[in-house]
Amino acid sequence: MPRFTVHIRDEWLAVPCRDTTNTIRWLGHEALKRYMKNKPDDGGIKALKDTRFVVRRCQGLGLLDADDTIEDVLEDNDFVEIAIDGDTMSPDFIPCEPGPLCNTALPVQYISLDGNSLTSTDLVNLGKGLYKIKLTLEAERKVVQSRELLDTINKMELQENLVRSHSAAHRMKTRMLLALRINVLAKGHSGISLETLHAMIQAFNASCLSFVPEKGTVGASGDLAPLSHLALGLMGEGRMWSPKSGWADAKYVLEAHGLKPISLRPKEGLALINGTQMITSLGAEAVERAQAIARQADIIAALTLEVLKGTTKAFDSDIHALRPHPGQIEVALRFRSLLDSDHHPSQIAESHRFCDRVQDAYTMRCCPQVHGVTNDTINFVQNIINTEINSATDNPMVFAERGETISGGNFHGEYPAKALDFLAIAVHELASISERRTERLCNPSLSELPAFLVNEGGLNSGFMIAHCTAAALVSENKVLCHPSSVDSLSTSAATEDHVSMGGWAARKALRVVEHVEQVLAIELLAACQGIEFLRPLRTTTPLEKVYELVRSVVKPWIKDRFMSPDIEAVHRLLLDQKVWNVAKPYIDKYQTEYIPESRPVSPTAFSLEPPASPRNLHDYVKPAFCSLLLLHLFI
Repeated sequence: MPRFTVHIRDEWLAVPCRDTTNTIRWLGHEALKRYMKNKPDDGGIKALKDTRFVVRRCQGLGLLDADDTIEDVLEDNDFVEIAIDGDTMSPDFIPCEPGPLCNTALPVQYISLDGNSLTSTDLVNLGKGLYKIKLTLEAERKVVQSRELLDTINKMELQENLVRSHSAAHRMKTRMLLALRINVLAKGHSGISLETLHAMIQAFNASCLSFVPEKGTVGASGDLAPLSHLALGLMGEGRMWSPKSGWADAKYVLEAHGLKPISLRPKEGLALINGTQMITSLGAEAVERAQAIARQADIIAALTLEVLKGTTKAFDSDIHALRPHPGQIEVALRFRSLLDSDHHPSQIAESHRFCDRVQDAYTMRCCPQVHGVTNDTINFVQNIINTEINSATDNPMVFAERGETISGGNFHGEYPAKALDFLAIAVHELASISERRTERLCNPSLSELPAFLVNEGGLNSGFMIAHCTAAALVSENKVLCHPSSVDSLSTSAATEDHVSMGGWAARKALRVVEHVEQVLAIELLAACQGIEFLRPLRTTTPLEKVYELVRSVVKPWIKDRFMSPDIEAVHRLLLDQKVWNVAKPYIDKYQTEYIPESRPVSPTAFSLEPPASPRNLHDYVKPAFCSLLLLHLFI
């Protein structure tokens, strides 16, 4: 019986179809029925017959006519997307299958791999399907040279049995994993044959991706179980996916693309399954997403500060020059870039120029210090990951120039494991401080705004549950931030008697980053909602642009509605770095024109006039002796 995989909001549903003469409209209704059945509140859908939606193929993103028959426009096991009218999700987010494989059009540009120069950014782009792969000539030469040392040994069956026996362990993204394994093998120290390596590249370029479990590795001797599953599909065994075939037996997927299963030569089994590529590929995605959300967190926090009528004095460059951590200085500069009243006049700031507040809460005043150490940690982890990306991590290592193979311990995952534990701890702090700012926005005693940012509070809950969601994610992160790399369990009859547990370090780091993105999405929604109550006053130009971006996908909150699509839509803005891209030109321009605020003042050069465009009265309060002198002058 034909069946179709349907994506609705955040869920994938399998819909069987006994009669393919049914229409696309029928398929949509069947999928929506299953979606509503799984939701205690019917997914917020009140009447199925009144629900309007569009259906499109995930491959190519083509819209389907509701009156077309299924047999005319779909093939068995096609992936389709249903977008419900009124949902505020980004229209360009159409996944091609469950997981990260969102790009369905085959790329035309190439990245040349040599085992030495791949970055985490390149790897994530390869994972998104934005590039194909080819080897440099020097990489091919090294691969051939090292392979020649091993061609006299004939243990082919042993190599294939190694792969089969270690393929025991849940599905995960494999595009980055395959790309990274190719890059490591391109170094020419693994003993892989050029023919086998080219076969792997052809599979990658055709998006033929093995079924690979995410669990089952202890991070030494490398990621044996996941990498074995990766190799198993290339051998034509197990399950595999491609945009052309969907999920099917690996041999049929390869055959559909004109590819042959690889036949392993001596040492090639070990070459394919030894290494830290699963830890590192997941780690690369985690660190890239962490970097993206960290700089957008500065923008979101600046917007919250404006809504809460805070002061910018805590971001003065002289303060941060006295504690010159790079991340702290960078965050403070970003805040000044977004909030400086001389460059970007703010009516909100002007409205409270003469307030009597001395200083703000830590969640606003200490952003450079808290966000700053996160930035510095991300940079540290990125250096570790980029080194690991271009490292040979299998065993034994082949040294063609010395004419020998040497056993070592490069497969041990301690480096990326420790780094990714650090990353989780550091990035979590962005969510921890963000949730407290959301609390301040929702609490009328702290914000001077309506309770939970909604009118008619007795009738509407407003952002109450959204804040609860943020609190729940922060609490869950506290558990996930417990380091996995402090644990070790002996395996393989005590041969592998100390392991890194790096696979779990990578998976939970990625989960922590995702939670941080969602918590900050909630704060961004709340801050934009807060601005509604300050209108007609306007904030600074860059922050108004951020507000307009959010309003392009989410409407203001007038009364209670299903909030999950709003959070998802803003989360997608953050994932796509659109918040950063909107604000970055203003940040860059300010920093180009920035003049250090080191203006020496004569001890007697006092003025009764306040400085230009102060944010608050306390912005121009002088030291105690100055105040006494002015008082004396008045007397």
